[in-house]
Amino acid sequence: MVVVGADVHKRTHTFVAVDEAGRELGHKTFDADSAGHRKAVAWARERFGTELLWAIEDCRHLSARLERDLLTVGQQVVRVPPKMMAEQRRTARTRGKSDPIDALAVARAALREPDLPIASHDEQSRELKLLVDRRDDLVKHRTATINRLLWRVHELDPAWAPKATSLDLAKHQQILADRLAGAPGIVAELARDELADIVDLTVRINQLQRRIAGLVEQAAPTLLAMPGVGALTAAKLVGEAAGISRFKSEAAFARHAGIAPIPVWSGNTKGRVRLTRSGNRQLNAAIHRIAVTQIRLDGLGRAYYEKKKAEGMSTPEALRCLKRRLARVVFNRMTADHAAATTALAQAA
Repeated sequence: MVVVGADVHKRTHTFVAVDEAGRELGHKTFDADSAGHRKAVAWARERFGTELLWAIEDCRHLSARLERDLLTVGQQVVRVPPKMMAEQRRTARTRGKSDPIDALAVARAALREPDLPIASHDEQSRELKLLVDRRDDLVKHRTATINRLLWRVHELDPAWAPKATSLDLAKHQQILADRLAGAPGIVAELARDELADIVDLTVRINQLQRRIAGLVEQAAPTLLAMPGVGALTAAKLVGEAAGISRFKSEAAFARHAGIAPIPVWSGNTKGRVRLTRSGNRQLNAAIHRIAVTQIRLDGLGRAYYEKKKAEGMSTPEALRCLKRRLARVVFNRMTADHAAATTALAQAA
C-alpha cells in the first residue's frame, strides 16, 4: 500500500507518495481542477501501482472537489485533521514549510493513524451541510445588522428600543418600523434601511429553515425522534458526519467529534476525565446542545448526568460523560436511518 498525501490550494495541489515505512517515493504538483486530478491519479498509478490510499488534509472548501473526483474513479480517500498534520510536520527532520513538506506530513500522519475516517461521496449530507452553513451565515449577518440598528435606535430615542432578542419576529419588526417611519434625519434613514435588511434576512432564514426541516425529516427520522434533537441540530449532525457509514464504530465517531473524554491518570484521580480539544467542533457543539437540553428534561439523559455527579464528578466532567453516551445513541440512530434509506433504495431499484 502506497499512501499519497495531498497539500491542497486554490490553484494547485501537491502530492507526495510514501511507502509503508514513511519513505518518500516521489512528488508532483497538478492543477486544482478535474483534469489535474485525473492526471494525478494517472501519475500515481503509473509510478506506484494501483494499491493507493489518498490522504487529504481536511479543508472542506479546498479539498471537496478533489475528494469527489478521486472517489468517482474508485480511489480510497481518508481525511487528515489539520492539527495532526501540523504535529507531524513539527517533529519531522526536514525543517521549513513548503507544499511538498506539507503533503509529506499529511501522508505520514495517515500512516501513523490507520483508523482515520474515510471520505465518502454523500450528496444528501453535503446538501444539508451547505444549507445549514448558509443559514448560519445569514443568522450571523442578521445579528450584526441588529446590533448596528439598536445603537441607531438608542441614539434616536432609547424608549424605542425593542425587547431583547425580539427583532427576528415580524411583530416587533413592524412595531419598530412604525416608530421609525416619521423620524427625520440621516440616522433614522439608515435605521430604516437596516431594518429592511433584517426583514429580508429573516424571510430568507425562515425559508432555509423550512427547507432543511423537510430534508432532515426524510434523511434522519430516527435521529429526529431523539429527545433534545430539533431539525437544525439533526441537519448539523448529518451534514458534519458526511456519511455515518464511513465510521467503523461508535467509538470512532465519538473520537472524530472530539467527545471521547481523556482519563486523568496522574496521582489519586481514578475515574476522573478531562476535556479533549480535538475533533470536529461543529459535531461537538451539536451533541452539546442535545446534552444541555436533556439535562433540563426529565428523562434518561438527566438521570445519567445526576448519577455521574453522585459518583463525585464535577459538573463539567458529568456533562462530558453524558455527551460521550449521547454520541453512542446518535451514532446508532444515524446508522439505523442509513440502513433504512439503503433498504428503501434497493427495493425501489
